[in-house]
Amino acid sequence: MLSFSTTVQPQVTVSLSHLINAFHSPKSLKQSFIPTSTQSVQKEAPPEHDVLSAEPLLNLRDLGLSDLKISQLDEIVNKLIPGFGEENKISSHWQTSYVSAESFFENKYGFADTFRILRSSYLYRRHPNPPQSICSNLQHWPVFIQSRGFKTLKSRARRLQSTSEHSAEAEDVAPSFVKGLLLREKVSEIESLDKLMKRKNIPEAHQDAFKTGFAEGFLKSQALAQRTIDSLRRTRLFVFLAVLFGIYTVLKSQFLPKGSFSDAVRFRASSGLDAAVDPIQMKNITFEHVKGVDEAKQELQEIVEFLKNPQKFTILGGKLPKGVLLVGPPGTGKTLLARAVAGEADVPFYYASGSEFDEMFVGVGASRIRNLFKEAKANAPSVIFIDELDSVGGKRVESPMHPYSKQTINQLLAEMDGFKSNEGIIIIGATNFPEALDNALLRPGRFDMQVTVPRPDVKGRTEILKWYLNKIKYDKSINPEIIARGTVGFSGAELENLVNQAALKAAIDEKDMVTMKELEFAKDKIVMGPERRSVEIGDKNKTITAYHESGHAIIAYYTKDAMPINKATIMPRGPTLGHVSLLPESDRWNETRAQLLAQMDVSMGGRVAEELIFGSDHITTGSSNDFENATRIAQLMVTRFGMSDKLGVMTYRETTNVSPETQSAIEQEIRTLLKDSYERAKSILKAHAKEHKNLAEALLTYETLDAKEIQIVLEGKKLE
Repeated sequence: MLSFSTTVQPQVTVSLSHLINAFHSPKSLKQSFIPTSTQSVQKEAPPEHDVLSAEPLLNLRDLGLSDLKISQLDEIVNKLIPGFGEENKISSHWQTSYVSAESFFENKYGFADTFRILRSSYLYRRHPNPPQSICSNLQHWPVFIQSRGFKTLKSRARRLQSTSEHSAEAEDVAPSFVKGLLLREKVSEIESLDKLMKRKNIPEAHQDAFKTGFAEGFLKSQALAQRTIDSLRRTRLFVFLAVLFGIYTVLKSQFLPKGSFSDAVRFRASSGLDAAVDPIQMKNITFEHVKGVDEAKQELQEIVEFLKNPQKFTILGGKLPKGVLLVGPPGTGKTLLARAVAGEADVPFYYASGSEFDEMFVGVGASRIRNLFKEAKANAPSVIFIDELDSVGGKRVESPMHPYSKQTINQLLAEMDGFKSNEGIIIIGATNFPEALDNALLRPGRFDMQVTVPRPDVKGRTEILKWYLNKIKYDKSINPEIIARGTVGFSGAELENLVNQAALKAAIDEKDMVTMKELEFAKDKIVMGPERRSVEIGDKNKTITAYHESGHAIIAYYTKDAMPINKATIMPRGPTLGHVSLLPESDRWNETRAQLLAQMDVSMGGRVAEELIFGSDHITTGSSNDFENATRIAQLMVTRFGMSDKLGVMTYRETTNVSPETQSAIEQEIRTLLKDSYERAKSILKAHAKEHKNLAEALLTYETLDAKEIQIVLEGKKLE
């Protein structure tokens, strides 16, 4: 047997006798060769033949074929075994029937172009012509190689398969997020269970177990996977909608309507670190809404006149201040005054807090200052109000920790002194700490006018109470002046809170209107703190608290220069177990040395009462706050008020910077004042021990006593 192997056509096996007969036939008969059918030869070939078996080496002389020419031998082999002598080249999806030569000349004439071979010599390649080089390179591109063939059914199927693969690849180009968000995954067609078991050749004995495992395992996992996919799809959709809503909110925030006080100035992000500013109109707020600060309103009235009629001042050559600084404790109405100025003049009002300028980025504060003044100039005449000015206009210090902290105040100083005085812009600043402001901010030309807004006096408190009482339903028998005299030191905000707390109490008690009882309850809640009735205190602690608070009340009642008693209680309020409230009959603009000593004596009354009644071994820690208050008063008398006979009128703001001798003298004077106060309180309580006992028993019985009830008990009368 003889076998021929090739890389293109399948292996062909023929009998050696057939091959010898085929070679002897042309020698003897000199006739054309009739090829043996390849199909019949293949049938005679053994079905199983090793491809890698060694091919036999044949000698033509042994076969008697030595006189055959090589061309005749090739022709016989090609006719006997088609496709063995040459390779079938497959180009793309076509069966190649003809392969062109390397050049058109050779295709046309059948032999190579010798001149082209000469041109490829060394000298020609040494100095090539650029266009010729390009053309020579283009000849070897696959696109210029000629390929001819015929369409077949197999090539059409192969082309359809490649088209489907291309569409599948194109489908994968779509983002997975979009497919997961908008499309449900395509579930492949599941093969029936019976067909699957037949295809897998599962025995009938194991088919029931296979079905059970398939139902309980695979199907459940498929359902769980589908639920997980649905949950992920819903989550993606929710996140997508949330992102869209966030973008919509951010874009919409730049076009919010204006009109509320919280929108007085809005730093809307416009580009980078810049911000746009929105003003509001204060038409509904005038000086009629401001009560208890008549002097401050009078000072600001000329500012309103300038904004209404600036020509009245410019004709005469006068100039109004560029900036007005409102100074006063919290809650006195500084912000309300600034709003009233804008409302009276009917001009745009720009409000900003000092803490709104600086943020985490360097330069934001200076940029917002520029934008604020730019908008105000564009809408002049206008009012710029900067609340809590000390947070942006504080004193500049050399600090390596914040080297850029001075940019905002420097820009503010430049803007205030950089525009002309007749531009119609008034800057109003408010602060509780004027001493913390930079000196350059207070110089003439900037904030050169200061208006003090103090706490209201009795008249002012009465006006404020009337204003807020008219906003609620109250008993007409209430006299606001009585409440005003009992609320010394209250600011306008605290009086507003008092009326509001009274209204809430009346609503809780289901009353139709607010009476004096609710107002007193609200005042005690503000002065002494809210009641803690749920606290369980033992009888011993109640007795100690009653004698402690009675000691304060006895000293206050029998000391000439002490403030009158307002109320005494042993009901726990706030952090204390008891409290004695003292309120002056009238406003105190200053205090004498006797009044300060009386306050110290009242503070000592609680500890002295515990020592006299229960002994020195049973004194409590309840006097810590009393001693702190007494020590503070004594220290101020010695170091600030010049009320020490030994140290004189010299003041010492910081006792740590004085000499050791002076510091020792200061401590000795303070200690002497406290000791003398303690002895005076002890002598008063010893002299009025009976009254002390009666008042303590009354507190244990009634828990809370007002000024009239305390007076009745101390006079030896019984309470009804």
